[in-house]
Amino acid sequence: MENIVATVTLDQNLDLYAIETSIPNVEYNPEQFPGLVFRLEEPKVTALIFKSGKMVVTGAKSTQQLIEAVKKIIRELKRHGIVIVGRPKVQIQNIVASANLNVCVDLEKAALTLENSMYEPEQFPGLIYRMQNPRVVLLIFSSGKMVITGAKREEEVKEAVYNIRDTLAKMRALRPCPSE
Repeated sequence: MENIVATVTLDQNLDLYAIETSIPNVEYNPEQFPGLVFRLEEPKVTALIFKSGKMVVTGAKSTQQLIEAVKKIIRELKRHGIVIVGRPKVQIQNIVASANLNVCVDLEKAALTLENSMYEPEQFPGLIYRMQNPRVVLLIFSSGKMVITGAKREEEVKEAVYNIRDTLAKMRALRPCPSE
């Protein structure tokens, strides 16, 4: 897991000026951006907080870390006198992950066989594959390394990696990498 992007909904409006004046190290410049920027060091995440009570949280490396970060942000707001009513609703919007098949991939062969794929090596060195189940996008490189994006749950990332490995193996697009 490289990054999880989630939205958090608090069923209330927030006074961003009050948050800015009571919490050190937050950034709020409404002329440039309508949200307040709240950075946590541990876990290392950034939350964009809007007066509507909505937040966008980025940087978590796991669902557990995301939940921990949201709890920490809420505790910090409460500790500085910001009244928070109810429980935050957290919804994962996108997971970005990387994986390595530890074998090389014949991208030409894969591009000819995989539906919903695009491979233009003059433009970009990886094959772009839009998987239907789970619904994710994979960037696959000849080295066997991949970037997976669009997942909403960690299990979908694992499922996508296993699915593509099995699919590429069936089409005989996998081969040992030459040793350095």
